[in-house]
Amino acid sequence: MQTDKDVQRNVVALGILGVILGLVTIAVVLLREHASGNMIPGFLVGLGIGIAGALVMAWRVLRRPERATTFERAWTQTGDEREDTLLTRALAVVGLVSLPLIGIATLAIGFGAEPPMVMTLLMGVLFVTGAGSFAVIDHRN
Repeated sequence: MQTDKDVQRNVVALGILGVILGLVTIAVVLLREHASGNMIPGFLVGLGIGIAGALVMAWRVLRRPERATTFERAWTQTGDEREDTLLTRALAVVGLVSLPLIGIATLAIGFGAEPPMVMTLLMGVLFVTGAGSFAVIDHRN
């Protein structure tokens, strides 16, 4: 028997899912109308990889929480205060690093660099910054 709290959680989860599906639909329609040829498949593949990663993390946290990593517990917000603080601090580092990097990327594109390459490098550097800062902060604590 489900309690009122479980029903509320299910309604919230379905609402979030509906909003996400609506945003994805809008993005696909806009990409179809305004983007070049291969952007829709790339968008959908990236979306699929992101969803698969989120589902794996959620499964690991729900199935065996004691075997989940610190990052998985922090990202799914099932960890303690220390893990939440680690993630918050790592994301703050990414935010601080992103401002000058975006300026550099803008200048590089302005001087004639290929935008897809610049954006790929920017996303890669931000990902490495996030992973590295999380590892360093976790190691120091």
